[in-house]
Amino acid sequence: MTWTDGLGLAGFVVACMVAASSGAIFKPGAWYEGLAKPWWRPPNWLFPPAWTLLYCMIAASGWLVWRKAGFAGAGLALSVYGLQLVLNAMWSGMFFGLRRMDLAFVNVCALWLSILALIVLFAPIDALAAWLLVPYLVWVSFAACLNFTVWRMNPDASPRNRTA
Repeated sequence: MTWTDGLGLAGFVVACMVAASSGAIFKPGAWYEGLAKPWWRPPNWLFPPAWTLLYCMIAASGWLVWRKAGFAGAGLALSVYGLQLVLNAMWSGMFFGLRRMDLAFVNVCALWLSILALIVLFAPIDALAAWLLVPYLVWVSFAACLNFTVWRMNPDASPRNRTA
């Protein structure tokens, strides 16, 4: 690996860390703990290690595509990569910060579509990069189901639905 490759990898890791930071800023807290949740919800301790592994895979995936094609050769794919990171970062703020499970669900659906598009765009450039995103797509599929279920189980929990 060259010096440039190392800097590129560091850039993708930092981009993922920035996206992940929203989860550290907007934490579940007492509001989330008070919500009705389905029996199949994973324990809270599982989310940080799962997301850490996924962010490592997301960073590696982007780096592999960048290393093979560069920004010029993979402009659309890397733009979608950036979009999915932004959508990813927005979810915690919508769900835990704004307590808008409805908007968070729309967001997670857009995130899911962006990940699927990313896999399709990455596959012709680097198959491993595309495959590294499959667990992310599976996890976000599960997260979307969980988001939807918690939202439906708590119809009056959003600030928009409360009367003053």
